[in-house]
Amino acid sequence: MIALIDYGSGNIRSVHKALEHEGAEVRLVGTPEGIASADAVVLPGVGAFADCVHGIESRGLWEPLQEWLGSGKPFLGICVGYQLLFEESEEAADGARGFGFFPGKVKRFSTPGLKVPQIGWNALAFTAPDHPLWRGLPKNAHVFFVHSYFPVPVEPEAVIATSDYGEVFAAAAAKGNVAGVQFHPEKSQKVGLQILRNFIATLA
Repeated sequence: MIALIDYGSGNIRSVHKALEHEGAEVRLVGTPEGIASADAVVLPGVGAFADCVHGIESRGLWEPLQEWLGSGKPFLGICVGYQLLFEESEEAADGARGFGFFPGKVKRFSTPGLKVPQIGWNALAFTAPDHPLWRGLPKNAHVFFVHSYFPVPVEPEAVIATSDYGEVFAAAAAKGNVAGVQFHPEKSQKVGLQILRNFIATLA
């Protein structure tokens, strides 16, 4: 069973449908009790970094998710759910902190003249092509992004894919059974569904 964390984020429905389409048993979880019985956790995120932090905290989910990450159990963060795996974000003016699973900071695109946010399709360059999430995918697979910010991992070995939008950035990172992606698999058609299918396959 996959616990899909519901803390008021905007893309729960599409992620839920995509996971179920690939054969997963999915449960929307908005309380700490729902996490304990899960086999995996998926944390989506839309909107501002600090708003997502406070939404998770207000439902009493922060500490259970922190413990889950510390246990090394399967976890997938999507978009802001990926950014929350890092220590802090330039977007969080109130100083809201992330989980700190990966050392590093989330920064804003800063290339002069670049249209921000990035909205649309972009190619992935697999820096860890053998990672289980990428099984069955073509080189330069295209996925759908909607974001103004992206993580900058301190540990280069954590990066499993990059993309280029004015500058090369970490489009995905992973360590052990924990992974995060800056793009939206649920909006990335066949490639995105394959990525979700690959994540589900790791739970077997």
